[in-house]
Amino acid sequence: MAAALYAVSAQPDERLLALARRMTPDARARVLAAYVGRRENRRHKPGRAFERTSYRFDVLADYGAFRDLQRHRLLTLEWQRLTPHEGWVMPDEIQEADAHGPWLRVMERSAALSDALAAEGLREVASYAVSMAFRVRFYMEMNAREAMHLVELRSTPQGHPSYRRIAQSMHRLIAEVAGHRAIAAAMTFADHSDVALERLEAERAAERRGARP
Repeated sequence: MAAALYAVSAQPDERLLALARRMTPDARARVLAAYVGRRENRRHKPGRAFERTSYRFDVLADYGAFRDLQRHRLLTLEWQRLTPHEGWVMPDEIQEADAHGPWLRVMERSAALSDALAAEGLREVASYAVSMAFRVRFYMEMNAREAMHLVELRSTPQGHPSYRRIAQSMHRLIAEVAGHRAIAAAMTFADHSDVALERLEAERAAERRGARP
């Protein structure tokens, strides 16, 4: 609240902080809603006040999802060494295609090669033998403005299910664990919908565009 009021007041930050602490939760929510304003699309971001609040997320996810999230430059991201020892995530399509047997054999061979290379002292090289379906642990640290960008972008129905689940979990944690429900509510384009039908419609729309003369 203090950061949201700062640019439209003539008071020092300390006095605005004291004012914000005296406000009721409902009053703070109304001020924040007025500050955010009406967002027509997810590219309409709130101002710099959202940079006052920060979050740190510890994530264990498949390496493919990590590589997608690693592309975001507006955050601090650090990761642990990629090994086959954190387990793997089997895509739903593998089960649906009844291909889990061959898939598991490939994963076992990937893990065996990585372990063999590490045993020879080639720990850095060993990571290159690890399939992207294996999980890696990493943390992401960002302010609320950056979190809004990531959550809304990566939760879209067109996104991959792995990083989409991470974005949805981040949104829930901001609201329920951090208790920042007003900030979470400002992320109006965070999508928690059932993705299957929407992805199908997106694919059909792409096919229609491709069929045009």
